[in-house]
Amino acid sequence: MTSIILASSSPRRRELLSNFNINTVIVKPNVGEKVLEGEAPEQVAMSLSFEKASEVAKVFSNGEIILGADTIVWCDGKILGKPKDEDEAMEMIKFLNNKEHEVITGLCLIKAGTNLKIIDYERTIVKFRNLSYHKIERYIKTKEYADKAGAYGIQGYGSLLVEYIRGCYFNIVGLPIAKLDYLLDKYFNVSLL
Repeated sequence: MTSIILASSSPRRRELLSNFNINTVIVKPNVGEKVLEGEAPEQVAMSLSFEKASEVAKVFSNGEIILGADTIVWCDGKILGKPKDEDEAMEMIKFLNNKEHEVITGLCLIKAGTNLKIIDYERTIVKFRNLSYHKIERYIKTKEYADKAGAYGIQGYGSLLVEYIRGCYFNIVGLPIAKLDYLLDKYFNVSLL
């Protein structure tokens, strides 16, 4: 069974990978998530995923595959990362209310001890329902927003906020599995199946 070094502390990414024919080793990267002014959202997601994977790859040298990922929410020209508190989460959900937004996950795969580095991204369109203030407030009280880009988790109570999606569901959860399988198969001769 192939091992992947997951450069992330996300329990959702770990759980998604555990469903497939792969041994996952978690190594939390020690990077600050900086966003440069004027960068396109795809560039931001790919850059952050590259920083995470590169940081972790420094401690490996025997051909291990390191996976870095970063998910952002993009709406009306704004990047919505993880809310710092309940008030910011409330503002994010109100901002996304009754609108389409994009969920973009950057992926970076590095083969340790080589020059092989693959960076890509996946985009999914999500449309929120027209939610009442009361419904938004009840969602925030669940505390599900914590540690989630855009202040919601589609795999939980957040599913009640969503009217429709176009694209990869797992991308919204935090790891576009089909894209990851494609990249692993094409560049590393590894299959999740």
